[in-house]
Amino acid sequence: MTNEHSLDPLRQFVRDMTKLVDAGAGSLELVDRGETMMAKLVADDSWLPADFAKPHPQYYQQYLLHCDPLERFSVVSFVWGPGQKTPIHDHTVWGLIGVLSGGELETRFDLVDGALQAGEVTRLDPGHVGRLSEDDGDVHQVANAFEDRVSISIHVYGGNIGKVRRHVFDPQTGAMKDFISSYSSNVMPNIWA
Repeated sequence: MTNEHSLDPLRQFVRDMTKLVDAGAGSLELVDRGETMMAKLVADDSWLPADFAKPHPQYYQQYLLHCDPLERFSVVSFVWGPGQKTPIHDHTVWGLIGVLSGGELETRFDLVDGALQAGEVTRLDPGHVGRLSEDDGDVHQVANAFEDRVSISIHVYGGNIGKVRRHVFDPQTGAMKDFISSYSSNVMPNIWA
């Protein structure tokens, strides 16, 4: 990450996503077409401002980069300190995850008779894109693939993810609890300057 950056890649991504949403694309089309757009966005990490790439020693950080004025989608940078991971959770909206630097491990889970069953673990490296769909079951856990360095990914969600009511799951019992995630900062970059 560098302080000398141009937000042009993020600006173009937001424009393209807005056009896609304005055209009335459904969640499957948004994920299909958005995957190519996300891959282009995360092909180079030089555009992300340093203030949105800062790790925290204990908790992963979720920085809001853009929220559509009608809250139809949001773009977030996730900054993972060494060994940090999410709880097991869902999203209830479509989403895309693009790794900018480092790497992520995603473990999918299925709810079977009220119990969580871990599925396959997928590793996402820089430039790789993962998909989430509320139609396919979107319960997963994400972790930094590294115990000794920071990883950064860009996520886009089909709503203002900082306001979407979703769920975390107890890993032993599968019990579900409501939660709303929050952002790590109340500041967004001015991508239109």
